[in-house]
Amino acid sequence: MSLAVRDVELEELMDDPACDPRLLRATLRRFGTINRLFSGWGFAYRVRLAPHLASLGRPARVLDLGSGGGDLVLRLARLAAKDGLDVAWTGVDPDPRSHEVAIGRDAPSNVRFRLADAATLVAEGETFDAVLSNHVLHHLGDDTTAFLSQSRALSHGVVLHGDIARGRMPYVLYAVAVTPFAPGTFLRTDGLRSIRRSYTRDELRRLLDRAEPGAWSVTGHAPFRLLATAPGHATAPGLAPAPEHGAARTESPSA
Repeated sequence: MSLAVRDVELEELMDDPACDPRLLRATLRRFGTINRLFSGWGFAYRVRLAPHLASLGRPARVLDLGSGGGDLVLRLARLAAKDGLDVAWTGVDPDPRSHEVAIGRDAPSNVRFRLADAATLVAEGETFDAVLSNHVLHHLGDDTTAFLSQSRALSHGVVLHGDIARGRMPYVLYAVAVTPFAPGTFLRTDGLRSIRRSYTRDELRRLLDRAEPGAWSVTGHAPFRLLATAPGHATAPGLAPAPEHGAARTESPSA
């Protein structure tokens, strides 16, 4: 096995529609623990998301694309509530199995989950103050460019996509660290496959530059983690799009 290049042919067990539903539910529920330990979103919230939301000076709306079983949305909602931030959180996922787990969680009234994808929300004209995703980019293939564009079309603030950085060290450390949490789940097999499918920092930067030149930056916001960041290009509520090249009429920004 080599980690020198992405293994894009490798499929994760939980992505199989015929996978064991009991193991899938257990995996989705235990992601809360795994993401707290490894995802780096506590730091990303403190450094990037919370300051942005606080700067708005008004109630905010945040979208999590590919929210899975809903653990990240609920964690961020708790952190924001402790900080006194008024935020409405939406998690969307196109997989009915993940959606079932998410809506089965004990969520506060400011958190909702939808069975939907980014394209659906763009078509509906939805916009948010921030759009984020966790562990989505390495799953995407030919849909990556469309997903990136749609995520920016849904945000009139910031866009944050967090993922794993591929490498020998995170592979070895995860293989050991996940062992106590893995029984009865897909966590060990799929976590290791995720690392093999993931990008290095340079690979992700090149991909983003090809998709939307100059729009994205990539940082290593936590050990073995990548955070891709860009400004959204949706129109903020109550504001008309700027005229294009001095035109007399205004046009909505393209998705």
